[in-house]
Amino acid sequence: MNYSAIKYNDIANGTGVRTVLFVSGCRNRCKGCFQPETWDFGHGDLFDRAVEDEIIASLRSDYIRGLTLLGGDPFEPENQKALLPFIKRVAEACPGKDIWAYTGYILNRDLISGGKCHTADTDELLSFIDVLVDGPFIEEQHDITLKFKGSANQRLIDCKHFVRTGEVIESAYA
Repeated sequence: MNYSAIKYNDIANGTGVRTVLFVSGCRNRCKGCFQPETWDFGHGDLFDRAVEDEIIASLRSDYIRGLTLLGGDPFEPENQKALLPFIKRVAEACPGKDIWAYTGYILNRDLISGGKCHTADTDELLSFIDVLVDGPFIEEQHDITLKFKGSANQRLIDCKHFVRTGEVIESAYA
């Protein structure tokens, strides 16, 4: 997997101060996407153990609330395979940090068993995510007043609740 960028001390992509990983690769190709260069799976640099170590080191700071996965799309099947072992490392090395993820896919359609992006890694990856922002960016529904999302169709989902119950409910941060 490649990644496009890492932002440290980010306050726009989840609650509190965060480390944000922008993965490369997205098949959704939303009109008006703010990072179309990340559609290309080959864009950016190789995501390797040294990059993982750097991100984990950044998360150890007391003022960092957590990690956010953006893209591209973290839930492209090839990205899930690379992200799962990394997220396991984050959870073990940085207990108490929350994890947010953004995807252009719909949780209860595309990421469930039988969905177009469900893989052998999906369920376990979802189990580590606290808040999932799902749904494609729809330029005609773009609204700069929305908190933590770009268009009105997107949902901030309590992913832990979904994993436990299969029910989609809005996160307390919505």
